[in-house]
Amino acid sequence: MRSYKYLFGPVPSRRLGVSLGVDLVPFKTCTYNCIYCECGPTKEYTACRKEYIKIGPVLDELDDYLSSKPELDYITFSGGGEPTLNSKIGKVIKFIKEKYPEYKTALLTNGSLLYREDVIEDIKDCDLIIPSVDAVSGNIFKKINNPAKGFSAGRVIEGIKKLRLKSNAEIWIEVFIVPGLNDTKKEIGKIKKRLMAISPGLFPDKIQLNSLDRPGTKEWVKRTPPATMTRIKKELSPLNAEIIGGYKGKKKKESQEKSNLEKRILGLIKRRPCTAQDIADSFGAKKGEVSRNLRKLENCGKIKKLHKERGEFYKSNG
Repeated sequence: MRSYKYLFGPVPSRRLGVSLGVDLVPFKTCTYNCIYCECGPTKEYTACRKEYIKIGPVLDELDDYLSSKPELDYITFSGGGEPTLNSKIGKVIKFIKEKYPEYKTALLTNGSLLYREDVIEDIKDCDLIIPSVDAVSGNIFKKINNPAKGFSAGRVIEGIKKLRLKSNAEIWIEVFIVPGLNDTKKEIGKIKKRLMAISPGLFPDKIQLNSLDRPGTKEWVKRTPPATMTRIKKELSPLNAEIIGGYKGKKKKESQEKSNLEKRILGLIKRRPCTAQDIADSFGAKKGEVSRNLRKLENCGKIKKLHKERGEFYKSNG
């Protein structure tokens, strides 16, 4: 199997099933520096849109991969930074829609650039768009998301309003709960009020409550207790809220393809920490084969092991 530079996975996503990732910006190029980000600290703070990664090679990789008609639930724009920073994201979406219309597209975004008309025009044809609204109080927004200068929670909400009016995409709002910051009844009440004010009948289709699953940027950020998540879900009623659980989709069929497994593992975990089982599920590989490659990569210093609540995660040292 060919080793890809801009595609990763398919990943067994807790939200999106079998998801092929598309990375359109250099690692950790973002408008935020969120304390829970599984990719680690932001390396390049920016609000500038440009063609960070040339789209030609991305389209070549998509064409090569999708021509074999793989089973996917979504092609997802995510990865190591904010996807909407790439000014050519619209061309990639158009390419998929025109040449491979059988596949659904999803966009994971922090929502910071949705106030811009050019961004909405680029992404409006996605099937699913998931912006983040972790807080609406200015001080809590800054503590959780650490935005670049000029960004505010209010601007994110206004951007979601514009998106709702100009796109037929499903819109799910992700609220990442950080214990001690945005888990209070007061802050949840503010989030609910702002989302419901978008206008009657145009609320987000779903609110997804998320909590730490992989190691985040800050060590002190912990997983939110289930009882707290359940309370918050009730407090958001009548909005359609759900708690993101573990992956429950179909596991990828075991692949006989072992070539480039080491490179494919590195390509995946440089974007997000993973357990050996996560990697095995992503590539349809035997866990023992994955573990052997992980030991080799760890012994030569390319990755490191982190002990967390869900198990042993592997993270790139690069």
